[in-house]
Amino acid sequence: MPRIRHGIVMIAALLATGCSSGIGAASSAPSPRASAASPVASPSSPSPSLSPSLSPSARPSGSLAERTLAAMSLRDKVAQLFTIVVWGQKAGAASKENEARYGVATPAQVVEKFRPGGVILFDWAGNVSGASQVAALTTGLREAAARSGEAPLLIGVDQENGLVSRLKSLVTKFPGASEIGETGRTANARDVARATGEELRDLGISLDFAPVADVNINPRNPVIGPRAYGSDPGKVAAMVGAAVDGFHAADVASVAKHFPGHGDTSVDSHTGLPVITHSKTQWRKLDAPPFRAAIAHDVDAIMSAHVVMPKLDPSGDPATLSHRILTGLLREELGFDGVISTDALDMAGVRKKYGDAEVAVRAVLAGADMLLMPPNVPKAYDAVLGAVKSGRISERRIDESVLRILRLKDKRGVFGPIRTDPGALRSAAHRKVAERVFAAVR
Repeated sequence: MPRIRHGIVMIAALLATGCSSGIGAASSAPSPRASAASPVASPSSPSPSLSPSLSPSARPSGSLAERTLAAMSLRDKVAQLFTIVVWGQKAGAASKENEARYGVATPAQVVEKFRPGGVILFDWAGNVSGASQVAALTTGLREAAARSGEAPLLIGVDQENGLVSRLKSLVTKFPGASEIGETGRTANARDVARATGEELRDLGISLDFAPVADVNINPRNPVIGPRAYGSDPGKVAAMVGAAVDGFHAADVASVAKHFPGHGDTSVDSHTGLPVITHSKTQWRKLDAPPFRAAIAHDVDAIMSAHVVMPKLDPSGDPATLSHRILTGLLREELGFDGVISTDALDMAGVRKKYGDAEVAVRAVLAGADMLLMPPNVPKAYDAVLGAVKSGRISERRIDESVLRILRLKDKRGVFGPIRTDPGALRSAAHRKVAERVFAAVR
């Protein structure tokens, strides 16, 4: 998700703009009151019905995720699809940016008003200044979600290490993917991911938008480059699988990105729409292996790429909006049934052809579950809700996505109390891992 161009200086500058809590325990358990009594209140949305109808897939059953889904109104279910940015260091501190975008001042008020499924933290949004501050922010956001809805809040970050490190000096400095790949040892990918995940958990963060599963076969690639483990599909696949294992050992959700592959581009999807001319045979050989490996290792989520692959889908739509790619290839051919996340919807690559409201609707129709960082959350929310009410998107389709998201949250402990421990960051054990892997770089 970060913006990267040729040259280290330009890379660092663009990374600053983006791609993707108190100490102790804070319960994120569902609120006991029915969600229909406390609906999502988008500024342009009318009041909801007080009796949410349940589609067949939302009927109560034994699992926590299914019971939670059954208690949710349609509005709250649509809200679960969105992972958004909030501005500020403290859950209760006012920000003019929040006022302008959401009509309320504080991060906690944003969460209470829109009840998003998730929040992604960024340094450029003022979310990151110190370990205790981040832990307090995540706790405050989770408490706001618990006050206002049925489902707990998933808090994520784009912490790849190396070039993309949103948490900067707060956490242990680990090697990036290309350096890990140079060591030739999958154990290094696993150990770095596990240590990274443990530090994220100490901050109250339950999801990392990592690892990068792209095979960087184009040396002129302006957006992936050293973020990838390498240029050999087999090697990258082994590293990605090991990294997923490492995140899971830390009980942090992992996101393999960017499907169906962003490794052979010469255009940055933040500023343009890359076109990759791989045939399906080439895709299966060059791009697919790391995603197959991630799925084999039970990756929690896979992120789409804003790239056009005309030999996989001749429509000219980017993969994020392509039913043939997200549903046909990822769901049906590769057999993935976890969460599909879009890449950031504020990027130029996905905004070229359709308006921001239509993009959100088409992403859901394509097969996406998590709508990441739409540039106008109220507009995108209203568009998806309107598409469900009109029948363009079935409520069953929304239920499928929400159930995947809720199952991810349950699996990674987001429903239960999350204890932060910012003092545990940069431990001696983690520094030893970093030193060992840096020393092994060829």
